Amino acid sequence: MAPAAELRGGQGEPMKKGIVIGALLVVLTLSLGGSAVSKVTDNAATYEQLRLFTEVLSIVQNQYVDEVPPRELIYSAIKGTLRGLDPHSSFLDPESYREMQVETSGSFGGLGIEITLKDDILTVVAPIDGTPAYRAGLHTGDRIVKIDGLATKDMQLADAVKRMRGKPGTKVTISVVREGWAEPQDFDIVREQIRVQSVRMVEMGEGIEYVRLRQFQEQSPHDLDAALDKLRRNGMKALILDLRNNPGGLLTAAVEVSEKFIDDGKLVVYTEGRVRNQNMRFSAHAKRGYSQLPMVVLVNQGSASASEIVAGALQDWGRATIVGTQTFGKGSVQTIIPLSDGSGLRLTTAKYFTPKGRSIHGKGITPDIIVEVPKETAPKERPLPSADPRDDLKNDVQLQKALEVIKTLRTAKSQG
Repeated sequence: MAPAAELRGGQGEPMKKGIVIGALLVVLTLSLGGSAVSKVTDNAATYEQLRLFTEVLSIVQNQYVDEVPPRELIYSAIKGTLRGLDPHSSFLDPESYREMQVETSGSFGGLGIEITLKDDILTVVAPIDGTPAYRAGLHTGDRIVKIDGLATKDMQLADAVKRMRGKPGTKVTISVVREGWAEPQDFDIVREQIRVQSVRMVEMGEGIEYVRLRQFQEQSPHDLDAALDKLRRNGMKALILDLRNNPGGLLTAAVEVSEKFIDDGKLVVYTEGRVRNQNMRFSAHAKRGYSQLPMVVLVNQGSASASEIVAGALQDWGRATIVGTQTFGKGSVQTIIPLSDGSGLRLTTAKYFTPKGRSIHGKGITPDIIVEVPKETAPKERPLPSADPRDDLKNDVQLQKALEVIKTLRTAKSQG
């Protein structure tokens, strides 16, 4: 199995080597390609342009109305350079870099929300189930225009994340624009220590089991294994895997989840970049799988990165019917490179592809069966879970469609 990798952006334990998809974590050494002649030519052109940069830097240092520390000038210049590349490449100052290293364990302080830059606007990928952001009623696609009164226009993703984090018990005000609203609405949210339980199970009856996977953490494949083993012993005949509002996580966790449901040796996902060590293939190494189990996978706009890898692999191999709405379309790989002063560089270095060669980046996964849900026209807090988890699912139109599909699949399999 390849090194661990993370696909989130906004929320640890010591950093691990790996690949990050969407907005997270991996430390890899970059090798430069190309001929010696092309390198010399490119370097000459680069250094010529650097003369212009140092010229401007010198003028600013000596003539700008206020004195600015050189380090601050350099950091600002680096941030500007990366902002011009894509929404996911960014510079991490030493403090941000240290914070980023605690983003993968499934426990962190804050709101419990995954965000990204979409069309240069700070956008909600998904609130994580059960967290303050989820209970407050934030939705996938919400555009955050202010954080505690400060406009987010031109704000880097890492800066926005830092502002939304804070000591548990403290409050942050998020101003949100949502489709159908005449004006922004404020959400006052109290920060908590976020501990994400990645797997939730509900017995739906008739041998149909429902499993919700909230994120792809390091422990998620093991937790899913334990859940499936328990369900198998209880007579599981079919499975609904819910990846809605799952913003991603570890790439290796996505591969390990996928390989439970497809045959050994089959391709799960591959990545392609400009440098050789970014071209990787991840195949299934199933030990005890469920490759014959009738399955439906639920997705929506909040399903991103690792969720899209799983849904794409199962769809390409014909292993599951995908139900819901178009996924987020977050399919680029970011490599986190440590720098000499303790800061870090998050750089987009590759894109990932489904087994059939589909690039999901900017497109997403199209469900086999599209089921829209009614849009809310006003802010509304989500209710607390009921005593019987099935009660919370009765009015879920996408889940009800999944149940209908899974019963049809079971009938077809028994007749076949």
